[in-house]
Amino acid sequence: MKAGRDPVRLEVFQHLFAALAEEMGVSLMRSAFSPNIKERRDFSCALFDRQGRTIAQAAHLPVHLGSAPLSLAAAREAIDMQPGDAVLLNDPYQGGSHLPDLTLVSPVFLGKGSKPDFYCLNRAHHADVGGAFPGSMAPAADVHGEGLRIPPVRWIRAGRPDESLARLVLANMRVPAERQGDLLAQWAANQVGERRLKAMATEHGIPELRARAEQLMDWTMNLMQTALEELPSGSWTFEDKVGGGPGEAGGALTIRLRLTARAGRLVFDFRESDPQGSGSVNTVHAVTRSAVFYVLRLLLPSGTPTNDGVMRCAEVLTTPGTVLDASYPAPVAAGNVETSQRIVDVLLGALAQALPGKIPAASAGTMSNLTFGGQSPTGRPFAYYETLAGGAGGGPHGAGAHVLQTHMTNTRNTPIEDMETSLPVRVMGLSVVRDSGGRGGKIGGDGLVKRLRFLEPVRLGWIAERQVLGPWGLAGGERGQAGCARWRRTPTARWQRLAGKVGIDLPSGAEIELRTPGGGGFGRP
Repeated sequence: MKAGRDPVRLEVFQHLFAALAEEMGVSLMRSAFSPNIKERRDFSCALFDRQGRTIAQAAHLPVHLGSAPLSLAAAREAIDMQPGDAVLLNDPYQGGSHLPDLTLVSPVFLGKGSKPDFYCLNRAHHADVGGAFPGSMAPAADVHGEGLRIPPVRWIRAGRPDESLARLVLANMRVPAERQGDLLAQWAANQVGERRLKAMATEHGIPELRARAEQLMDWTMNLMQTALEELPSGSWTFEDKVGGGPGEAGGALTIRLRLTARAGRLVFDFRESDPQGSGSVNTVHAVTRSAVFYVLRLLLPSGTPTNDGVMRCAEVLTTPGTVLDASYPAPVAAGNVETSQRIVDVLLGALAQALPGKIPAASAGTMSNLTFGGQSPTGRPFAYYETLAGGAGGGPHGAGAHVLQTHMTNTRNTPIEDMETSLPVRVMGLSVVRDSGGRGGKIGGDGLVKRLRFLEPVRLGWIAERQVLGPWGLAGGERGQAGCARWRRTPTARWQRLAGKVGIDLPSGAEIELRTPGGGGFGRP
């Protein structure tokens, strides 16, 4: 018998499913080896039904979670998953985002059927997956220069890792022991989710789990339809540019959106965006869809279940071979971290016309990605990755927050103690760039400045946006201050400017200083 729509019981199951994803995340965080996962928490976990639809997700990274359904679809299509299996992938052209994001999919069999009843999935950003530069994020001519590309493969077979495959994968990564530890932590996290699901099935029954999952998705869809009633029927356009800063490969690429609202549906038409370029700001359709998912979720009331129902009223249109739907072998490393932020800016810019006075100004608009690596004096390799917080845009309800990871990222700062203990680096300064937010009735939040000194030679990558023109203001508010980066060979040498997308070799004793943008202001100053 199909379960009735008991709102109290449905609320209970909403939290049960979400808690499962959160518990997966806690396991991954505590088991991981790299600072990027255990400290910065650059990972995401989610639960899916047997059709591959999102049931619940933890409060992790929007850029991961909105694109995860396409990764699961690629895994399901490529491999007939059996009990105890886990499928690994990162291929941007087969449901992935960019190469450092390794996704692990585990089927969950609850009954006696031959097909999975649910799927547990997690995605973690690894500090290095090979390629020309440590960290696998510096500019490259094509996707092969960015690292090891992994189509869906059976990483775990009947509860045991495929050792031959593991040797092949880890041989292409600079710090194999750390990568292996992080991958095993991902596997353990999925096992935690599987155990929790089995316990829930024992307590409530498989039909109950399936019915409540379906009802939660319908509930979210209904809330989405209610939210769209606030939008007038019409069509709005907005565009912004990504890439093309001084010293960067390729020119600036334009993202163009026509947003149409009609009959309770939204069409996000990006098909007139520029063709893909030679730089790494190209992104894939999965990431474009992820940005739309995130912005739609912003329109929903607090407490709304985040699941497949969010997207049932929306259509996302892209043209293959463009900056928002890149085709092989276009480089895409910055597309996931930088272009995803610009897509959000464009979406909010269009919505600001449809909902005047209700949308905030642009936030930092960049994840400000730093990578570096090398070898210690003992010959031990190291690789590191982090993103840096910036200013949030001011909005109708108040000033923008200072030094915050905004929009598509939701990671934390790496503690200074952890950096200096595990890496040959010293943090010489970390502070707020005062008054870097745009002026306005509600000012934009401030960015940060961070200065590092390297104790060993390193190969460094810097990927950032908003390095020339700061985030835009709204309703008469002014732009936030642009970010910048510079380096010097010794503590007394002259500073030299770094381009927004660059890879560079630095000697021991060199310093870098990184500044992130402030958010745009809202309303007239």
